[in-house]
Amino acid sequence: MAPEDRSLRIALLSYRGKPHCGGQGVYVHHLSRALTDLGHHVEVLSGQPYPVLDPRVPLHRLPSLDIFNDAYPGRLPGFWEIKSWADAAEVGSFMTGAFSEPLAFSLRAWQALRSRAGEFDIVHDNQSLGYGLLGMERDGLPVLATIHHPITVDRQLELEHARGMMDRFGKRRWYSFIRMQARVARRLRRIITVSESSLDDIARDQRVPHGRMHVVPVGVDTELFRPLPGVDRRPGQIITTASADVPMKGLRYLLEAVAKLRTERDVRLIVIGKPREGGASSSTINSLGLGEVVEFVSGVPDDRIVELYATSSVAVVPSLYEGFSLPAIETMSSATPLVATTGGALPEVAGTSGETCLLVPPADSEALAGALVRILDNPAMAARIGQAGRERVRSRWSWHHTAEKTVEHYRVLLNEWHA
Repeated sequence: MAPEDRSLRIALLSYRGKPHCGGQGVYVHHLSRALTDLGHHVEVLSGQPYPVLDPRVPLHRLPSLDIFNDAYPGRLPGFWEIKSWADAAEVGSFMTGAFSEPLAFSLRAWQALRSRAGEFDIVHDNQSLGYGLLGMERDGLPVLATIHHPITVDRQLELEHARGMMDRFGKRRWYSFIRMQARVARRLRRIITVSESSLDDIARDQRVPHGRMHVVPVGVDTELFRPLPGVDRRPGQIITTASADVPMKGLRYLLEAVAKLRTERDVRLIVIGKPREGGASSSTINSLGLGEVVEFVSGVPDDRIVELYATSSVAVVPSLYEGFSLPAIETMSSATPLVATTGGALPEVAGTSGETCLLVPPADSEALAGALVRILDNPAMAARIGQAGRERVRSRWSWHHTAEKTVEHYRVLLNEWHA
């Protein structure tokens, strides 16, 4: 077998991988499966929450101290829990007010791979970008990383929505880990990102040279996310995904739009995600009196999400910024008409407004309400946009294509590494 055709042994890293909500778990699940379908051997190393993987893909659990778990976020581990230098780094970073998981996970992954360096051809990091990656390279392992979008964007939006000086100080400390990520990204030989928009933002914010970055869009399973024959759309049912209760997802503006629509018609909003107790979304729902018309759905299998798309009259991606947006292409693949903002890569992904979606400016609840009215009041237009959206996805994105393009970059990096 020629070197360029031989199967590769891949260690795929994910510092967390929530399976049904959030892009990291979805990316790791589908990419590892598609790489395996191509004949490569993939093993996933992950912290919790752990991804759900294809049975052919081994999962190596590298548990964190779970400081930021859903039940008790921000808990301080007891001294008896600190059993390694990675644990000490995680607690030390947390004590300074920083998000500590990416650094600690990279150190655990480095330690786990040190004794197995000869078992893998390449390490593929999914946006942890911790200093441990540089240790892996020093040990002789080629490392490639995926950056979905620069976290500098999240930080800027959080600071813009901060309440007072102390809140801004706390958010600056929390996001201090991005300095590490930028340093690591600038030292890696090859970076994959998911859109031209993200590539430009990474180059600007993290000063990664354009020549080291390459666009490989993510995919969607068009056989799973599909129209369901015989399932009727429910009038007034709106669906959105909010993988995190943060300003960047723009849920506040969609809630304001729903409140406006509710004064003149019956509407219902389904949110795929979990609200943070006492968070901004819960406060907005209470202040707008939307408790009876907003339903959060989390921890459900993909088949249930497909059913929710099929029964919804319109889907919305209200984000202020997206590096790509899996929910957008899942919506379009399901032939559900899409309303999205022009934040980040969304126009690049969703296409031309009026043809495959309706686009509105970010942070504009009036514009969101207007676009929703257009879809809800024009079933023929809604059906046309939904079908055109599905055709756009089928012609452009699949996980098979994502895996093939990713392997191309693996091989280029390996050739450079061994030259």
